[in-house]
Amino acid sequence: MRITEIWNKLTGVAPEVAGVVNETAMREAYGTTIDADEENWRPLTGDTKRDLTPITQKRMRETALYLWEVNLLANRLIELPLGYILGEGVKLHCDDDDNQAILKRFWRDPINQMDMKLTKKARELALFGEQCYPTFINKVTGHVRLGYLDPALIETVVTDPDNSEQPIGIVTCKDSKGIARRYKIIVNGSENVFTQRTQEIRTTFTDGEAFYFTINDLSNGKRGRSDLLAQADWLDGYDQFLFGELDRAQFLRAFIWDVELKGATPEEVKIRAKGISPPAPGSTRVHNDSEIWTAVTPQLNAHDSSASASLFRNHVLGGATIAEHWFGGGGNVNRAVGAEMGEPTFKMFAMRQKTIKHILESIGIYVLRQASLAKGGAEPDLEDEAFEVEAIFPEMTAKDTSKYAAAFQQIVVGAAIGVEKGLITEETAIKLINAISGRLGIEIDAAEELKNAKDAAAKTESEDTFTEPVTEAE
Repeated sequence: MRITEIWNKLTGVAPEVAGVVNETAMREAYGTTIDADEENWRPLTGDTKRDLTPITQKRMRETALYLWEVNLLANRLIELPLGYILGEGVKLHCDDDDNQAILKRFWRDPINQMDMKLTKKARELALFGEQCYPTFINKVTGHVRLGYLDPALIETVVTDPDNSEQPIGIVTCKDSKGIARRYKIIVNGSENVFTQRTQEIRTTFTDGEAFYFTINDLSNGKRGRSDLLAQADWLDGYDQFLFGELDRAQFLRAFIWDVELKGATPEEVKIRAKGISPPAPGSTRVHNDSEIWTAVTPQLNAHDSSASASLFRNHVLGGATIAEHWFGGGGNVNRAVGAEMGEPTFKMFAMRQKTIKHILESIGIYVLRQASLAKGGAEPDLEDEAFEVEAIFPEMTAKDTSKYAAAFQQIVVGAAIGVEKGLITEETAIKLINAISGRLGIEIDAAEELKNAKDAAAKTESEDTFTEPVTEAE
């Protein structure tokens, strides 16, 4: 649309009538800004930078690692979830026997050693907010081994130009020879899941494939963030507070001897000071009434600092959704209240467990894919049940089954009455029962369970026959 047409549409007045006859001048003025320094301003709704700056990202990693090493509270914020999520071990499972053997071989590989290395991988995921595992494939058997790329060596994460949420490649920092490696980020599926333009970009990543996982990030962010990022300053402040309390405690134990000389001249005081030495414990000191010795301790207005310590500690623990009594600050918490306070924490642990579960299952599917590609050369059908990989985790905590057992009994009685009165169907009754049995770790398929129950009842009825008793003949 021409400038004159825009003017007419907006004002309803011809530019000549309005005194605007130079369309070139109008075109130059169109779109200019009011402020001369507007290029220095950033629109609040137009910022698409969702990552930390490289310098901040580096400092975040170094700070998180330092705090984990030297700060007891920071160490527990990282290690405590690991203990609940991975403490009793994890395994990959597949119903197909052949594929299960492949997963077992991968898991126990002397290089992979997943039983030992998984805890390290999960720990560093929490510390650094991201993990990168280059893969090494045996071209004959398709056997997979995982490598490790330190997040500090990641220079750039390249995303899909058509979908900023999807990372497609990693460029490393240059080595001593000035060479940077380019890894293609693994996506379980064929390259056809990407557009043609994205496929062409991915062909430039020629140094192998790598897994790349992030946490605490945003949809259009490229890098992850540490679990300790928000708490770092408060963790350090809490440490400084405790060290200050330690120094104060040492000062409170200190004392000096104050010697008062009555009626002495300055010269006499100086002479006496030269001849005085602190008495040793258990020694005897003799003086006349003109000399007074007093042990003086500092008056530092000492107060109970436990309330301040609890305040600072709870600020950090609250940000990590961990109750105070999990870190030795029992307060007024009893057993019942403590159990209820743990539920938000376990929800957060379960969310992290879901992330690690996705990571392991993605790796497991990739392992099976490579074995299948080595055999057949074609991309396997991942919808096949033989490629359904499940990461099995231990229970985070022992369940209190007593309340579920009582509820189970009530549900069974109530469901039976509902079926008898014709208020609900038998299948709905089993679904109600399953709602409680699921809490006990047993899932019930309503339709299948109902069929099995009727088959069992019919079998019992057919076998229940009456036989006349044999009486002894007279």
